[in-house]
Amino acid sequence: MTRAAQRYHVFETAMGFCAIAWSDAGIVWFQLPVKSGEAADRLMRRRADGAEPGAPPEEVAAVVAAAKQYFDGEETDFSRVKLDLGEEDAFFARIYAALRRVGWGRTTTYGALAKEVGAGREAARDVGQAMARNPSPLIIPCHRVLAAGGKIGGFSAPGGSTTKIRMLELEGVRLGPPEAAQQSFNF
Repeated sequence: MTRAAQRYHVFETAMGFCAIAWSDAGIVWFQLPVKSGEAADRLMRRRADGAEPGAPPEEVAAVVAAAKQYFDGEETDFSRVKLDLGEEDAFFARIYAALRRVGWGRTTTYGALAKEVGAGREAARDVGQAMARNPSPLIIPCHRVLAAGGKIGGFSAPGGSTTKIRMLELEGVRLGPPEAAQQSFNF
């Protein structure tokens, strides 16, 4: 699975510092928010080995602007962003393509996603592995994949499941039991 990023860019959002790496073919890596620009830079250098910092071209700058809008809580669609998945496993590539059709404010489950790509619910664990190896979270919205029964499931990004919950809340997705229909009276 070769992904050869040529350049990367670190930028600040309302949730922290993100980074993006690209090649001539598309986005290679996306780093979800971390606390500092230095941490985002360090993580991106590790992932995009050999890539150099650079000013993003127009197409990548549009993704950066969309990411900033996303973390400001504005509805954003990344489904048409060009990705460079390199020599990604064909099964994982199908999972990523299916997941990119799950839009803002919607969720799916590991089992449902497995079934959608023709693998059957028993391949839910494989879907989980694909999510853990996701090179471009947010663009490939792995935060929208829940465990069976609407449970949060895992999330390998910085901040773990807390980050996943915050991202879903930005999209208006509420997890957990419904709020009581009637509030108590304060007599």
